[in-house]
Amino acid sequence: MSRFNALKADAAWQKVWDDAQTFAADDSSTKPRSYVLEMFPYPSGRIHMGHVRNYTMGDVLARFRRMNGMEVLHPMGWDAFGMPAENAAMEKGVHPGTWTRANIATMKAQLKRLGFALDWSRELATCEPDYYGHEQALFLDLFAAGLVYRKESAVNWDPVDMTVLANEQVIDGRGWRSGALVERRKLSQWFLKITDFADELVDGLGALEHWPDKVKLMQENWIGRSQGLQFRFALTSPLPPAGGVGGGPVDSDATPDGTRPPLALPASGRGIDSVEVFTTRPDTMFGSSFVAVAADHPIAQAIAATNPDAADFIALCKRGGTTAAELDTQEKLGFDTGLRATHPLDSNWQLPVYIANFVLMDYGTGAVFGVPAHDQRDLDFARKYDLPVKRVVSEGDDEAPVFVGNTAWTGPGSLVNSHFLDGLDIEDAKRTVIERAEGEGWGTGTTVFRLRDWGVSRQRYWGTPIPIIHCDACGAVPVPREQLPIVLPEDVAFDIPGNPLDRHPTWKHVACPTCGADARRETDTLDTFVDSSWYFIRFASQPDAKPFDRTGAEKWLPVNQYIGGVEHAILHLLYARFWTRALKHIGMLDIAEPFAGLFTQGMVTHETYSRGDAEPETETDDEESEDAPVQTKWLSPEEVRKTDAGYIEIATGGPVTVGRVTKMSKSKKNTVDPEPIVDQYGADAVRWFVLSDSPPERDLPWSESGIEGAWRFVQRLWRAVETEGGAAGTGDDLPLRKLAHRTTHGVAGDIEALQFNKAVARLYSFVSAIEKAAPSADRDAAVATLLRLASPMVPHVAEEAWAAAGNTGLIADAAWPDVDPALLVDDEVTIAVQVNGKLRDTLVFAKGAPKDEVEAAALASDKIVKLLDGKPPRKVIVVPDRLVNIVA
Repeated sequence: MSRFNALKADAAWQKVWDDAQTFAADDSSTKPRSYVLEMFPYPSGRIHMGHVRNYTMGDVLARFRRMNGMEVLHPMGWDAFGMPAENAAMEKGVHPGTWTRANIATMKAQLKRLGFALDWSRELATCEPDYYGHEQALFLDLFAAGLVYRKESAVNWDPVDMTVLANEQVIDGRGWRSGALVERRKLSQWFLKITDFADELVDGLGALEHWPDKVKLMQENWIGRSQGLQFRFALTSPLPPAGGVGGGPVDSDATPDGTRPPLALPASGRGIDSVEVFTTRPDTMFGSSFVAVAADHPIAQAIAATNPDAADFIALCKRGGTTAAELDTQEKLGFDTGLRATHPLDSNWQLPVYIANFVLMDYGTGAVFGVPAHDQRDLDFARKYDLPVKRVVSEGDDEAPVFVGNTAWTGPGSLVNSHFLDGLDIEDAKRTVIERAEGEGWGTGTTVFRLRDWGVSRQRYWGTPIPIIHCDACGAVPVPREQLPIVLPEDVAFDIPGNPLDRHPTWKHVACPTCGADARRETDTLDTFVDSSWYFIRFASQPDAKPFDRTGAEKWLPVNQYIGGVEHAILHLLYARFWTRALKHIGMLDIAEPFAGLFTQGMVTHETYSRGDAEPETETDDEESEDAPVQTKWLSPEEVRKTDAGYIEIATGGPVTVGRVTKMSKSKKNTVDPEPIVDQYGADAVRWFVLSDSPPERDLPWSESGIEGAWRFVQRLWRAVETEGGAAGTGDDLPLRKLAHRTTHGVAGDIEALQFNKAVARLYSFVSAIEKAAPSADRDAAVATLLRLASPMVPHVAEEAWAAAGNTGLIADAAWPDVDPALLVDDEVTIAVQVNGKLRDTLVFAKGAPKDEVEAAALASDKIVKLLDGKPPRKVIVVPDRLVNIVA
């Protein structure tokens, strides 16, 4: 009996599919359409098993839907801009484009070796002008619609690398690459008005029936819609303006050109006489003990202009955390400004005003009032600075409790110690305070969002050039459409930190399109999240002269099934949802939600290896950035060997510490390259392994024994086909025929539900039944059915066996087997027989067998007779078609 030659078959059938353009989607087809898409990869060098699992899942679904008569769009492209390419340029002396395109060629070859049913005719790379030129056109469309603007904004500035850092790139207050203390600076940045769509983005989540609840909740929390009260605390003494335009000695706030933004002062110019705050808990106002403002707040800046201690404190704040999570966990620090604010509900009650490191200027008004008894952050601050802690929400009793301890009460209850609010529940108290504030004119009930407008400026070379020209006379002028694409210059160098576009001798110098005067291009490039916010539209429609054709795109959109990691559950998905809404707003699409169905697969995991005896550091649950550095402490699986004494580093013989099993990550080098595995076992074994064992939403530990087991199954499948049509059989094999139809029905449901591990289990059982069956026409039919059921998962062996069995055409083009509903009905049932509630035997009966027949058979069972030992049962309970319980 021959062995399936995977390497030979893989290459042969992949060439057949390519030559026939088997998986190219036909825009003119009249078949029902299905758009299956996996999140496209960053071309970082080589794919790993995490990629394989993601794309295999989508591939199985795409092949299955083709077999069910659908026209399927299943494309592939490359999220090809970003900092890793610039890092490679600095470290290896290679141009980012050269590095990126070489990686694309390598990864594409790896993906093709796995036999994915991809429409390569629609391949795109976001770093190519034929993609980002259209992105520039869309940017100008949004600019013309008023959805793009420019303003000064606080950013994380690395003074050594001279670039803006994302929050995730700031580690303990330092730039992840340079190690320099990060500064909070104000730069002129471009923004997209995502907040204009905040209500829609929240409300639209309710219509996404085929999204995971956890992802919808994450999006809802990120957008953070809150109803509350916006009001002012009057300052007991107005704060005078500081130095005309809010200058002063706070060097850490200066922009790179040495200028300083003006202090936001009242129109009267008399100074600052109040602090505006927003709160979602106006019911707790009688529990106030302080007011706190952000380090960037006008009050903080005015104080710092004349107070060096305040300036030093603000500089300290700017070196701290930048994310809400960091602010919650870091030590709460404050600076008493000496100002006092009058409580709006009691003119005799003054609260101290602090500058605090846990208040963000870009959320709400940049100022809060602290209620320590009912907010843990405020309580930590109050304990540190010995501020009053007054409880105003009880746990439901009628007494006014005295607050003690270091844990804030954030649960439900009724108001206490709150004058006219006493006895009200929280919601009634909120409404009462808002009504009073609006009636007395010192506050307004309002809705705010945690979501901020999307800052898309990046001080980088390797990204989409922003199509704006700056003219001293005309301001920011859009690049004329006929000049698109604005192409990145190739003659750049990375030997000096900062953005090469800033210092290019010619590229940025242009004439103003409006007045003809000397002007300069925008040298910032777009956030790479912009590139991934519309690529799925470009896949659906690819005209040369415009980003997409509306009619063509809407034939495919929305994406029926989108598959990717949960680490992209917030930003990428949120930005893509915004982008389609923005395009709908300006009349370019009639689609609001880009992804009708979403599935977030688990990671492929592997243990980590590090040099020496120290336990490797633990990994956070934050989204892994492609910008993350590869630390030299980590070793790849290929660099270590297991010995009797433990693991050693092959190159040095030194000891290796084995760390915990965690997701495969290039930064920790615990990835497994699929190519050597494909060389040894073939593509189908790799595909089968990543689909089996673990439910697809859970992590899948990499296992050498697991891949060997998958290879053995491929060989079993091949042997089952080889025996088809062998020795002649007589009669029918009705049980096998029924199993074939039930397996067909079950596997179809499993694939549509993306429960691939369940489909794998059914096919294991089906193969076992075929192996045990005697030769017959039903067995031959079962083998033919098996091949079609398995073909979406193991397409190469299925094609080879399909051809070997004498079938015409490709199994990839074959129809999914029909199911006879009559054969899905069970006519036999297995009934459990219990004695005193414990399972002692099982018996098979015709479905609906009479109770007395079932009881008699149970009492006649050898096992039951032995247990009863000649004694009559006290009672026999028969549950039809389920169980018999004998009370002895």
